[in-house]
Amino acid sequence: MSLTVAPSRGNGYPHPKAVLELLKPVTWFPPMWAFMCGAVSSGYSLNTQFWLVVAGVLLCGPIVCAMSQAVNDWFDRHVDAVNEPNRPIPSGRVPGRWGLYIGIIWTALSLAVAALLGPTVFSATCVGVLLAWFYSAPPIRLKQNGWWGNAAVGACYEGLPWITGASVMAAGGLPHGEVFLIAGLYSVGAHGIMTLNDFKAIEGDTQLGVRTLPVQLGAKRAARLACWVMALAQVAVIGLLALWGTYFYALAVSMVLVVQLLLMKRLLRDPEQYAPWYNATGISLYVTGMLISAFALRGLFIAS
Repeated sequence: MSLTVAPSRGNGYPHPKAVLELLKPVTWFPPMWAFMCGAVSSGYSLNTQFWLVVAGVLLCGPIVCAMSQAVNDWFDRHVDAVNEPNRPIPSGRVPGRWGLYIGIIWTALSLAVAALLGPTVFSATCVGVLLAWFYSAPPIRLKQNGWWGNAAVGACYEGLPWITGASVMAAGGLPHGEVFLIAGLYSVGAHGIMTLNDFKAIEGDTQLGVRTLPVQLGAKRAARLACWVMALAQVAVIGLLALWGTYFYALAVSMVLVVQLLLMKRLLRDPEQYAPWYNATGISLYVTGMLISAFALRGLFIAS
């Protein structure tokens, strides 16, 4: 399938409202939340680095995540013309090549802000920026295969922002090894979240050859896989928290997981119908567990 699609027609500049829609503020929450989890998990007082925390939250949400949305919509305009033709680029509200230009400008802004926050933050941002472009842009276009694409998004939405938050609190240095472990596990679990997110576009993805996991495996098998991935990642987190002696927090994450398992039973009855419902309920519990785990690490580092 060719990805050569003519830019949307139109003259002049996009309206600011269309640009904001292109940058999708609703998607900024996960990396901003993960950044805050990283800041909490560092063990440092948030008050001592308040303005750096603000800068880091802005970096993860309105800058890096927004950049990834613009890049994705530009290279996905042929898919959106089928699935969601009212989006800013296929509808022509972001005319010409402005979608691409915005992605490039926000990429430069991401790297510039990250460079001010220390070498670890800059390195993590470089990885995130590269994954965002590799996810959407040919010839790599990781999103063409759900196995690789979901892994890239999981890392960008959970792991890298978490590490960035902890690094900002450590004055730009490397976080503790335990932070990397917990952030990595929640990134793995986010692979399942991304699989459920793909249920909304199965028809268009099938037509256009985008091999998401629901397309490759079918709805029921993909939903079961997503549930297993999310659950096992949290089981590993619980095990580590217990191993490190943070038993109260391990129990709290266990309780959050139990509720998710109950919700998963309903999801698996009809994944295509209940995937949006689970994204609004079960995922909220997942990110609650992230914050609980962050406080567990915080307590662990303060105690030591």
